[in-house]
Amino acid sequence: MNIFKSLAFLVFFVTTLSSAQNKDITLEEIWDGTFKAVGLDALHSMNNGQQYSVLNHENKASKIDVYDYKTLSKVNTLVNSRDISAIDSLSNYTFSEDETKVLLATKVESIFRRSTLGQFYVYDTKTTSTTLISEEKIQEPTFSPDGNKVAYGLNNNLFIKDLTSGKTQQITLDGEKNKIINGITDWVYEEEFGFVRAFEWNAEGNKIAFIRFDETNVPEFSMDVYGQQLYQTQTVFKYPKAGETNSEVSLHIFDLAKNNTQEVKLNRTYSDFYIPRIKWSNDANVLSAQYINRHQNELDLWVINAETLSGDLVLAETDKAYIDVTSNLTFLKDNSFIWTSEKDGWNHIYHYDKTGKLINQVTSGDWEVTNYYGYNQKTKRIFYQSTEDGSINRSIYSIGLNGKKKQRLTKSTGTNSASFSADFTYFINTFSSATNPPEYTLNNSKTGNLVKSIKDNDKLSQKLSQYKISDKEFSTISINGNDLNMWTIKPANFDETKTYPLFMYQYSGPGSQQVANRWNGANDYWYQHLAQQGYIVVCIDGRGTGFKGADFKKVTQNELGKYEVEDQIQAAKQLGKLAYIDEHNIGIWGWSYGGFMSSNALFKGNDTFSMAIAVAPVTSWRYYDSIYTERYMTTPQENASGYDENSPINHVDKLKGDFLLIHGTGDDNVHVQNTMRMVDALIQADKQFEWMIYPDNNHSIKGGNTRLHLYKKMTNFIHDHLGADRDMKKVSKQEDVKIKE
Repeated sequence: MNIFKSLAFLVFFVTTLSSAQNKDITLEEIWDGTFKAVGLDALHSMNNGQQYSVLNHENKASKIDVYDYKTLSKVNTLVNSRDISAIDSLSNYTFSEDETKVLLATKVESIFRRSTLGQFYVYDTKTTSTTLISEEKIQEPTFSPDGNKVAYGLNNNLFIKDLTSGKTQQITLDGEKNKIINGITDWVYEEEFGFVRAFEWNAEGNKIAFIRFDETNVPEFSMDVYGQQLYQTQTVFKYPKAGETNSEVSLHIFDLAKNNTQEVKLNRTYSDFYIPRIKWSNDANVLSAQYINRHQNELDLWVINAETLSGDLVLAETDKAYIDVTSNLTFLKDNSFIWTSEKDGWNHIYHYDKTGKLINQVTSGDWEVTNYYGYNQKTKRIFYQSTEDGSINRSIYSIGLNGKKKQRLTKSTGTNSASFSADFTYFINTFSSATNPPEYTLNNSKTGNLVKSIKDNDKLSQKLSQYKISDKEFSTISINGNDLNMWTIKPANFDETKTYPLFMYQYSGPGSQQVANRWNGANDYWYQHLAQQGYIVVCIDGRGTGFKGADFKKVTQNELGKYEVEDQIQAAKQLGKLAYIDEHNIGIWGWSYGGFMSSNALFKGNDTFSMAIAVAPVTSWRYYDSIYTERYMTTPQENASGYDENSPINHVDKLKGDFLLIHGTGDDNVHVQNTMRMVDALIQADKQFEWMIYPDNNHSIKGGNTRLHLYKKMTNFIHDHLGADRDMKKVSKQEDVKIKE
């Protein structure tokens, strides 16, 4: 071979390789799925403890495949949508307790954030027959314990379908849109207490407990839906804003044998309250219910006899600020129970006897239990996730019910989450970090040792190796007496002798976390894109955010938008002193609570921030829902100054920088009313700004080309008003910011 040709080829190869490793991330790639990580869909551990099932999608068909834990090989395909003529594809599935029947979900459509309507079929694994539950789309179908019945919601009423006889019984009759809801939560419960199904079968399947919502007197909110027709339509639903009337809730028990429903009336009068959780114990006649006052600082756990309808108060918690409702209540065989609470200042696990007497505090320390996975009755060990190796990390632990012999089961530092086999022999661990895309491994639950690798994202890693990717640097910054968690993304060709515009992101809502050692979301790729364009991107979790103890989280009580905004402004000022930060070009953005924050930061910090973007922002807490807002602010009637002094709508006169305001008109959560009121206030204050409205889009602002359009809009605004395309200047500023790696 000619040596000159060889050299030419080598130069071409090296040049090509070099250019291939320096590709820029485009906005189109972020939103077309180029960087999507693979995962496990609808993972379910089988009763035998030796197998698990997942939902796989292939060539427009869906399959429920069963795998062996030890070998990871596929045992069989339990259900294939191709074999069922009525079903094109599946979106989810649920087993009956004995796993002889499977509930199949198809043609599912969203109502609000968590609620859906869908067609549901019962597949019998023994006969391979398929039964349609209802011709109409239904909500929250749930097997009875013996698998012979399915209860569900339809048109605000509850129904039971007997799978043996094929007959359907309607067990409530008074359901009516925007008036009475039986067994399904109203809008504000769904959004803020995080559940939709408000009915539960007891252990024997002969009783159903349910919550009834009377929202007759709750004020209505309406949204125009513009659609494609000549005339718009309206969506009208009940939405209690802060200080307004809530649904009247009551607890009921339907007895299948007696065919009647009775209301549970406790020997304590609650005037204005919520029932955020109900759960049957192992005893078919013992129901638990959590009652919490409207201020959400007094929570009572009641144990109710389903025959006599009498109740005993077994646990009462109070807090000077508020109490987070727990979903971790677990009844043991002796009806003692496991409970999580932050009553000692950090979220921990407690064990009580059936009367509510404390047996022991299982976990303790200056760290948080972030997930409770379950209790192994045989070994008397509890499995949980926590922040024991740092507030930005998550690891999996086991501990004895007596609080002894704690063991860390995961080895890698980052974000670990677990799915345990039914008998707690194994767990599938999902691990990711800022540098490692998600990987799924099978682990031994006793030792945590790796058994086998299930799935990784090596292909994604290889793909990303072709791009200019900057490290996400984790550190803390000392602000207002606190060491706040921070991450920073700098341009890949960062030169500390030059200055760069600073773009800050935050959310900042109570108990939230954005600075976390986990793999990229879509926004992280956007920040990489911005870094490639010459920006330094920073995120700081200020006071009021989560996983650093109750005092740190609850300091914002009654004054949302005060301390959080002070922290972001002060952080920007301190970062602006860094030699490589252009203190005259600092921007901030956020979505929802983050939009509330970025607006406030620009207005109140008008000498610090030169621009801000607010997407779907709350502009006054007077416009937001009762449960969320009053948890942190009490009511406007009680705390008018707290509502008004820190709402950005009341500080528009301070605007000096460039402001972009964005909202979807179909936002059922943070209503576009917030933006419209802000727009009018800005106009009346004679302040120029830019804004963008997305017709019929909800709080997520997505679908079709919408999300790409949104991020192009924001990117262009950043380029226009932070000026990263200008020549970087040589500087000689002093660096005196307290940043700890």
